[in-house]
Amino acid sequence: MNRSKQTVLITGASRGIGRECAAAFAEAGYNVAAVYLNSREAAEELREKTGCEIFRCDVRDHLKAKKVCDAAAEKFGGIDVLVNNAGIAEQALFSDITEKMWDNMFDVNVKGVYNFTHAALPFMIHEKYGRIINISSMWGQTGGSCEVHYSAAKAAVIGLTKALAKETGLSGITVNCIAPGVIDTDMNAHLTPDIIDELREETPVNRIGTPEDIARTALFLADERAGFITGQIIGVNGGIVI
Repeated sequence: MNRSKQTVLITGASRGIGRECAAAFAEAGYNVAAVYLNSREAAEELREKTGCEIFRCDVRDHLKAKKVCDAAAEKFGGIDVLVNNAGIAEQALFSDITEKMWDNMFDVNVKGVYNFTHAALPFMIHEKYGRIINISSMWGQTGGSCEVHYSAAKAAVIGLTKALAKETGLSGITVNCIAPGVIDTDMNAHLTPDIIDELREETPVNRIGTPEDIARTALFLADERAGFITGQIIGVNGGIVI
């Protein structure tokens, strides 16, 4: 890596974990390319707050993902860190999961990771340096009742992480995965206060996680000093899964 200022590209950056990652990386001095889809107003607020560049893209679209990565690399001189954060969640009995629901879950949560990794990786290989950080879930590790399609997709991200780490290590690229526990984001907004209290009580550190918890972990994995860590699944879950 020859550039003094590194560049991070973050998908799903307008809300929740992605937004906090964008803010944390910007504060740490990175160039930030923030990718969003629907929350334009939130993305523009993020740009005003952090000075990041925003890019609209449906992560399911391979060609558009490549165009975004190319544009970000042209703007900043390359892509050093990729945070594959964009994702969706959905609860349903397995018998009620339609083919369309299944395909959409995998298109966003798995194909989206493939699309942006496939587009960003050549820039990292050229520099012989890179950090790829995928966001999975504790349900990708343990499986979640009434979330079979979500659990399966997040488990696929874990498998992708491990395999790609083996393939890219000689190119100076690390690939790691964060598996969040229960995090206070819009994705969990449907949970009732009673359920949140139950989950908090089940968590050894006795609290629900925050987007900052995940952002700090991503920032650590992106650091040059984390270069001996690759192919790992980092559970940021307060001990609810051990």
